[in-house]
Amino acid sequence: MTESIAPQVAKKVRCAMNALTQAPDALIVAQAEETSMALAPGVTKTLSGYVEETTMADFDFRNQQRTFEMLGYAHNPSVYANGSQDYVGNRFAAQQAGGATMAELRGENATRRAESRAMKKRRKGTTGDASIVDGPGAYVGPWGGWEGEQGEPVPQEAVGPTADELQAVEESAEKRKLDLGKLTRRRELDEVRGTEKSIFHGASMHDYQGRTFMHIPTDADVNLRGEPGALQSYIPSTCVRTWTGHTKGISALRLFPNSGHMVLSGSMDTKIKLWDVYREGGVLRTYLGHAKPISDVSFSPDGRQFLSAGFDHWIKLWDTESGVCLKSYLLDSVANCICFHPQKPHIFLAGTSDKKILQYDTTTDQVTQEYNQHQGPVNTITFVDEDKRFVSTSDDKTMRVWDFDIPVVVKLVADPSMQSMPSVALHPDQKWLACQSMDNQMLVYNADNFKQSKRRTFRGHQVQGFACEIGFSPDGRFVSSGDRQGNLVFWDWKSGGLLKRLPCHKDVLIAHDWLPHETSKVVTGGWDGLIRLWT
Repeated sequence: MTESIAPQVAKKVRCAMNALTQAPDALIVAQAEETSMALAPGVTKTLSGYVEETTMADFDFRNQQRTFEMLGYAHNPSVYANGSQDYVGNRFAAQQAGGATMAELRGENATRRAESRAMKKRRKGTTGDASIVDGPGAYVGPWGGWEGEQGEPVPQEAVGPTADELQAVEESAEKRKLDLGKLTRRRELDEVRGTEKSIFHGASMHDYQGRTFMHIPTDADVNLRGEPGALQSYIPSTCVRTWTGHTKGISALRLFPNSGHMVLSGSMDTKIKLWDVYREGGVLRTYLGHAKPISDVSFSPDGRQFLSAGFDHWIKLWDTESGVCLKSYLLDSVANCICFHPQKPHIFLAGTSDKKILQYDTTTDQVTQEYNQHQGPVNTITFVDEDKRFVSTSDDKTMRVWDFDIPVVVKLVADPSMQSMPSVALHPDQKWLACQSMDNQMLVYNADNFKQSKRRTFRGHQVQGFACEIGFSPDGRFVSSGDRQGNLVFWDWKSGGLLKRLPCHKDVLIAHDWLPHETSKVVTGGWDGLIRLWT
């Protein structure tokens, strides 16, 4: 029964559609094959088939025809006049579209186009001129807003992450950074801790009388036990000895206290070496224990011990004679300078790159005081006023004076014209401080009231960018400084006149020191890795 009805309905639809194209607003007659179905209302049986009565306007017919062509469905013409919602063709598409015809859909599109035109009209004149890049009337495109708009539209919801989310991310990043820092520090500790050693380079530790190299020679041409500065000094001119052994530049030189019969050198090759000045003139001992370049070395007042500081954040206390590392101190930053208290050999100060001066007691291995008023890395520490006070300089371009063991600044020297002063030396008469300034001049300050002496300003050398050390002859007649070209420059202390420029090294002359009991001997160290003795 179902198979016989389907072709009948299809044929009936085709007949109706053909009739509509030929005679709109007329009676549509469709002939169907003979069936046994009961006749529906409005259907008349004829000899050639069945006649159905329906009326459809020309607009409706064309609308239904276009809908069928475009969307695949149309109202059933058999029941169209009765207002029934029956469809022919793709009934699923008709159900999805709600039976909308092309005319209805075109009306919706027209409404949308009208709204779009109104929107463009509101934006007209707010986009700016495309020929203007910047300034009044510049082109801003769709960001120009709307006509009559008051201020910027306020979003209903916040854009981007919330404050809690940002805080959570920052805390997580900080935690990862701390964990990474701890891991790196642990690896450095494993590499350095317990690896300190020294190498003795002599044939024997003792001479025929059982004396070590710590013994001050008595067979030298000068009295090494006398008072420094007793002899009149002269400017050196000739190199009499060159020490080689460091593979990288020299960073610090220190003569043995009082006698000056040995010189201690720290280098960027992480090694520290002790050299003989008056005997055979060779290297006596090499001290190994730092993992990164040496930043500074300093003898204790009697010379039996010395401190070394490196860029690995370690400060190490060594026994000069045996080469044993007695103690190690780990800092949170690099110690740029270190020095013992001249009258309290169990106390030393360290100026660090994190703006602090730390005071250590070697008997307790504790930080007993912290001076933290500087706003930049600390470069120098110099004791004055019979060692009751000390002066510090920093990259913050200031000089600060402290009472020892009291973390309060008693004098602040600051001036808009001041530059960083990475080297400071005390005159032998203890009354003046010479400071190396980064504007290629040396400034002099009174060691009592710390006022600058305008009359004493030394110029003529190039040191900008380098911490070239300052030196005084033992009798105080001359002041000297290395420079970036490897020269040693000499000035007359009283007149301030430049006396001589002595070429010493092929690279920066970073450190030098006058022998305390000689009339004209100076030891120099440069970034070429050489140490030289001049007379």
